[in-house]
Amino acid sequence: MWKDVRMQTPTTMSSYSQAMDKFTKSATAFMENVHHLTQARAAYEEAMQASTAMRASLDAGDQALRSLMKQLQEAVNLHIGEPATERKRPEAIRVEAESKANGESTGGDKAVA
Repeated sequence: MWKDVRMQTPTTMSSYSQAMDKFTKSATAFMENVHHLTQARAAYEEAMQASTAMRASLDAGDQALRSLMKQLQEAVNLHIGEPATERKRPEAIRVEAESKANGESTGGDKAVA
């Protein structure tokens, strides 16, 4: 039994020394770069605040657009709902200049209502 303990001791000490060396190197490297974690966290918070502000601004803009569109639809519906006698009739448009430019014979002035 005593013999087993003495044979394991050099192996155990070697493992312990290697693990301590690896830990020390890794911990030192981490501590040298831990400021990056702090910077990353601060940048993340800043980005989230900006994102929230943009989202609020876009939502307010969307609401304003919806309100304006609703007003436009109501105005169009009101205008379309007027009796025909009260509405102004669209003016006729002459289309002869385009036809002559294309070399077509107009056969008189065309009017589009």
